[in-house]
Amino acid sequence: MTTSTGTDTDLLAARMAAAIGERMPGHIERLGWSPGQLAGFQRTRLRALLARAIECSPFHAARLAGIDAARFELADLPRLPVLTKAQMMDSFDDAVTDRRLSRDAVERHLAASAAEPAMLLGEYVCLVSGGSSGLRGVFVQTAEEYAEFIASVLRRSVARARASGGVPAGGMVSGIVAAASPVHSSGMAAAVATGPLVRLISAPASLPTARIVGLLNAARPPALIGHASKLAELAAEQREGRLRLDLQAITSISEMLTPADRQAITSAFGVPVINMFVSTEGLVGHSEPGGTVLTFASDTCIAECVDDAGNPVAAGTASPRVLITNLHNLTQPLIRYELTDSFTPAGRARAATCTPASRGAPTTSSATAPSACTPAFWPARCSEPPRSGSTRCGRRPAAPTSPSWPAPASTAPRWPPPPRTTCARRASPRRASPSAASRPSTATREPARSGASCP
Repeated sequence: MTTSTGTDTDLLAARMAAAIGERMPGHIERLGWSPGQLAGFQRTRLRALLARAIECSPFHAARLAGIDAARFELADLPRLPVLTKAQMMDSFDDAVTDRRLSRDAVERHLAASAAEPAMLLGEYVCLVSGGSSGLRGVFVQTAEEYAEFIASVLRRSVARARASGGVPAGGMVSGIVAAASPVHSSGMAAAVATGPLVRLISAPASLPTARIVGLLNAARPPALIGHASKLAELAAEQREGRLRLDLQAITSISEMLTPADRQAITSAFGVPVINMFVSTEGLVGHSEPGGTVLTFASDTCIAECVDDAGNPVAAGTASPRVLITNLHNLTQPLIRYELTDSFTPAGRARAATCTPASRGAPTTSSATAPSACTPAFWPARCSEPPRSGSTRCGRRPAAPTSPSWPAPASTAPRWPPPPRTTCARRASPRRASPSAASRPSTATREPARSGASCP
């Protein structure tokens, strides 16, 4: 079922390159959309997601009983039940929409493709989350669905390149200091992003610093992506003259970027840092170069900052969790899926419809503005002001309970949506990743319903 040859890697890279290239124009166009345009797109995607989940997943058919996907509105989303990682993993076989998939099959595929990327059943990309919340998660999607995710990560850089003269003939080249294994999203991206639009040169973060320096000096990439702590180490190497890069862009991922690290990286490389929040589950957020505001890609993933009871958090109040609805992954529906990353609403920002190259970062001084950052039906923005504490983006343990269904009407968002909202992300200690738990038994899966457009 799983193969891991160089040929398979090349085929996957070619398939991903074609899919990303096909989708990129639409992604860049959506960066300039109005809230109304975005809402219409989200509504269409959300209805398609709900229809697939109800028709093709016994698990979701039960939890979404009574929902009419064809008439579902964005304002109805807060009334759906919350999905936790534990619930998803316990019911994995019934939660996916292709009856050929199972947790055992995905786990075996991940074990066999730890060094070289491959597709499960010749169609699916399989990934794991870090398990920082205390439970390891596995995620599966088609190569084309994963391409939507990668396009949402890359589109701002591509838009900047096109606005400043065009993408180079050899593609946009960047070094990446992140995960070594393709079972992690950054490792998968490094393995398959071989051009022509984007080419990533991998220097795995697990290598000794001297080895990373050697790889980067040999490649001399014009841009660099990496974990915040590794970029800070490399900034010291650059100051000492051992690393010799002439960068045009530098991007921090995966960890909390502290003010001290931001300053050190900017000073050493001479370019402002782009901060990026990327979750394996599908949520992507970018800052402008040197900015402290994250703008979520709400066309591909809706985010809701809520308290432990599932209510929208007020400005200036830290949200203990974020509920995401992934609009591009129809294989493993994540509908109001709980992430224990914490964000704090910091007030409203004036809506803008401009390209990333010219879009200004909204102020973060209006912390007392009467607004909330949930649901993010428009491009939600979250800022990261200077904070003390952990240097990593920590996750808190999941809340013990979820709001009942249906949720109180008070949780429904205002419509049309208010102006974009700024939110401040909070650091908390990262928990060590435990070993994968043994898979519990599941009930026999039901066959797909008659007439359903299921794989």
